[in-house]
Amino acid sequence: MLSKGPPTVLALLRAFRWRISLTWLLIFIEVALTALVPLLIGFAIDGLLANEMVPLFQLIAILVVLIVVGVIRRAYDTRVFGTMRVEMGKIQAACAANLSISTLNAQLGMGRELADFLEADLPLAMTSLVQPIISVVILYAFDPMLALAGVSAVAAMLAIYSPSHRRFYRLNGQLNQQAERQVGILETRKPQSLSTHLTRLRQIEVRISDTETIVYGAIFVVLLGLVVFNLWYATASLTITSGTIFSIVTYSWELVDAALAFPMALQGWSRLSEIMRRINPTTLSDSLNAKADQ
Repeated sequence: MLSKGPPTVLALLRAFRWRISLTWLLIFIEVALTALVPLLIGFAIDGLLANEMVPLFQLIAILVVLIVVGVIRRAYDTRVFGTMRVEMGKIQAACAANLSISTLNAQLGMGRELADFLEADLPLAMTSLVQPIISVVILYAFDPMLALAGVSAVAAMLAIYSPSHRRFYRLNGQLNQQAERQVGILETRKPQSLSTHLTRLRQIEVRISDTETIVYGAIFVVLLGLVVFNLWYATASLTITSGTIFSIVTYSWELVDAALAFPMALQGWSRLSEIMRRINPTTLSDSLNAKADQ
């Protein structure tokens, strides 16, 4: 039995806990296998240079399993989260007797974003947490200085993003509020009102985009510095094989790629937090509870 409360990601997680648990298991398998690929490619390079084929066959086997798991997960996710969106829409509509059609139309779209977050953003966040840990561990196995550089870059990234979190929340709130008015404005059939509305949406979207450009530009500079430093350090200070150099550079880049995904997931959470505040009739969570108990 779920506890009563406003519609939240946690309420959805509880209502669909077994289905989501399976997709999370598949995600962790996929992330773990993906994390092994650069290391196995390095081994395969060294093996082929030494006329040994076993490392190459190991790489091929991992890639085949990775493809199979990825295909199964995506087919499964489409069905699970599609069902979640249907239930969210039905419950929102049933609980919206006091809302205007314009507001309900906008909030139905916003409600779908809770399922979108669980399907896309949350796995991205999980990957962006697991992949850097694996990358740092493997880099540390090569040399502690490589791992220290990676940890320092991630810390700098979080320091850059943190001040912008509140701004993203505020701008997404303005965007959602304006979107709720759209159907009502269309019903007036006044070109000037529609033009003002669309211009206002554009202005807010530009402000969000400009914030993203500054934040992610600064983060990208820091993380590219990590790749350059690790490449220089590996070639100048370590006695290693060609395959190992490839693995070091690849894991440094994997850390960059995953670290960039983390603030994107945080930004998605900023938007989702504002949406959950906006669509929070208690009856929606109660209905989800009943759905889970069926």
